[in-house]
Order: sequence, then C-alpha cells, then structure tokens
Amino acid sequence: MQVTETLAEGLKRELKIVIPASDLATRLDEYLEDLKGKVRINGFRPGKVPTSHLKKVYGRQAMAELLSNMINETSNKAVEERSEKPAMQPEIDLPEEDAERVLAGDADLTFSMKYDILPEFELIDFSTIELERPIVEISEEEVDEQVKQIAESNRTFEPREEGAAAQDGDRITMSYLGKIDGEPFEGGADENGQIVLGSGQFIPGFEEQLVGLKVGDEKVVEVTFPEEYGAQHLAGKAATFDVVVKEIAAPGELVIDDEMAKKLGLESLDSLKEIIRGQIESQYGAATRQKVKRALLDKMDEAYSFDLPEKLVTTEFDGVWRQVQADMEQSGKTFEDEDTTEDEAKAEYQRIAERRVRLGLVLSEVGEKNNIQVSDDEVQRALYDRVRQFPGQEQQVFEFYQKNPQALASLRAPIYEEKVVDFILELAKVNDKVVSKEELLKQDEDEE
Repeated sequence: MQVTETLAEGLKRELKIVIPASDLATRLDEYLEDLKGKVRINGFRPGKVPTSHLKKVYGRQAMAELLSNMINETSNKAVEERSEKPAMQPEIDLPEEDAERVLAGDADLTFSMKYDILPEFELIDFSTIELERPIVEISEEEVDEQVKQIAESNRTFEPREEGAAAQDGDRITMSYLGKIDGEPFEGGADENGQIVLGSGQFIPGFEEQLVGLKVGDEKVVEVTFPEEYGAQHLAGKAATFDVVVKEIAAPGELVIDDEMAKKLGLESLDSLKEIIRGQIESQYGAATRQKVKRALLDKMDEAYSFDLPEKLVTTEFDGVWRQVQADMEQSGKTFEDEDTTEDEAKAEYQRIAERRVRLGLVLSEVGEKNNIQVSDDEVQRALYDRVRQFPGQEQQVFEFYQKNPQALASLRAPIYEEKVVDFILELAKVNDKVVSKEELLKQDEDEE
C-alpha cells in the first residue's frame, strides 16, 4: 500500500492510496482457496474444484467483495498511521474508468479519500467559570393554590331547578356542532360536552355567550380561534357553534380537607400538599437546570475559538434548516412574518450550527479526557422511558431501537452530554440566586 498526501489545508485532508494489482491477486487467491472447501459445484468433489474454475465462476464477485474490504482496511490503516481523527467517515473516490480493469485484475487499485480532521484545542480551567443558579422559593400560597385547583376539578355539581338560567360557575352539559364558512370541521362536535362557565376552558368568548341560557335553549355561538391556536387549520378563523343546552348544574361547596385527599387515594391533606410541593420542585428544578446549562454553554462558547470541520457544520446546518422549513410549512408562516429574510435566517442558523458543533467537540473532549461513560443500564432506562411515550405500540418501538444502532445512539448522546455538563458544573463556581417564578420560567428570546 502506497499513501500520498495530496491536500493538507487547515482541517482538510486528502490522500491518494495505491494497492498493487499483485496484492489484489494474492488476496483473491487466498479468498478462492478458502472458498474451495465451502462451495458445491456439479462435476467436482467437495474441496477438489480447481482454483481456475472458481476464478471463472466467482472471480468477479469475489474481487468486488475484496475491493470493498480492502478500501475499508487501507483507509482506516492510513488514517491510523497518521494519528489523525477524522471528524466524519472519509469520502472515498474510486474513478469509474478504472473500476473495470481493477475488477478484472489488470490494474492497481487507486483511490482517493477526503476527510476533515478534528481540531486540537486546550481545555480551559473550569474552576474559573462563575455562574448564577436561579432558584424559586416555593411558598405555601402556591401549594395551596394548586390544592384549590385540584379541589375545583373534583367539585360536585347538582342540577339546577327547572327553568333556572346558567350563571358563572355553573356546569353546562350541551351538544354542539362547530362550523367554518357554514361547513362542519373535524373535532368541532360533541353530543355531551361539558364546560364550567368562567373556567376559560373553551375558545375565548364562547363561555360568556352561554350565561343566561336555560335547559332546552338553542344558540348559535360566534367566536374566532386565536392566532396561536394549536390546530393550524383553525388558527385565526371565525367559527360558529350550534349549541343545545341539555343540563345546567350548580357547583357544590368547595371542600378542602382530609376527606377530599382520601377520595384521591391519599392519607391526608398534608400528604396531598407534600406531593404537590414535590411536583412544583421538580418543575422548577428542571427549569433551573436548563438555565444553568444554557449559561454554562454560553460561557464555554465565549471561551473557545477554533476552526471547525466543514462537513460537520454543514451536516448540522442541514438538519437545523430542514426543521426550520418543516416548521414554517406547518405553521403557514413566511420569513417576512418573522421580520427577517431567508438569507438573514440562514446566516443566523449557520451561527447556531457552528455553536452546536463547537460545543459538541468541547464536551466530547471533556468526556473523553475524564473517562465519562454511559452505562448500558442508563441507556436501557432511557429506552423504556421512550417506549412508554407510545402506549399500545410499545413492542414495535422497542424492536425499532433494538434493531437500529443509530437510533439507540440517539438515546445515549443526551445522557452523555448531561453527565459531562454535571462534571463541569462540579468544578465551576455556581452561586444560587433567588428569582421569581416568572423570571425562572421566562424563555430566552434567542434560546435554541
């Protein structure tokens, strides 16, 4: 094998590799000799098929397989001998005009391989990083408010007397049929829909038009779906609902005591409050984690500046840009709606792609140098969590991940990243800062 470097600019590398035809012939003879004891050909005893006959029957097929194997072997060996780390799988170029002669054993195997190498950089002293960890102190009032909401959702209702008019707080049972431009739309009908007036559960303006109605009354309710409504085909559109009131029920007394908690399967009201406090802590804890992680990555993005493998950035950008286009197509929005242009958006997402690649390389280096590992048990737990997201399809989803190493790797990657982030945070100076709930949960405008 002869290796010649034909390009070495920045992170780009290109090598020319030549494998003599004599080496190929030797490997082919070895392959056919091994094949001799395995094949069964009419007219020949097992193991007695002449090599010349095997070459005539299987030569071309065998050579094609050998070429594939030797290209992989030699390309890997060439990179290994140069002590380089390709950022991605090298790109192999085998001239088509030579392929036939090589397959026939009449020419050397000559091919080129192109790849970007991973950049070299020094890790900073993570103890020099200072961060603020925003935390929210959970008040009794917040816990009590959520207890009240649970009590409201479990409140009993009693039918009002005949002829009574509906008022705020009442629960109405009704049939309704939604229409847009006079035509019914999917998901806009129910024969026994229920709504508590004043709860804000329906489209803005819907509940208010039911106040004062009586059992048996019919009414055409006119509303407009909000612009940010979840179903894009309904967002911002005017609609009517043909409503028939079937029952009006008055709310019973709001009870918040041990008995209410016991109806929920708990020992006492204190037990319920403890569970709710834990849920709030979990919610705020997740938000705190995201804020601290984002702040850490921002600091690291500022600390590192080095050349990036072009192919890695391009691959990352292409993935981001496909998602942007899919989201815009689904929402029906344009770049003008976002107060930008396509070129400006591409430039911004190019920056995001570069940031992700840079930080990914840094985190990978930290993990490798500090022997941070993800155990099989951790991946299995992540897999089971993923499977549970698809009730009724658990077996299919489980088999999909088991049969697709790349999909399984996609579960391992975020676990690895979180463990590396934890490692760095242990070294950094992190100071707690009490903030309001609104400040903690506020999403950064430029959050990726």
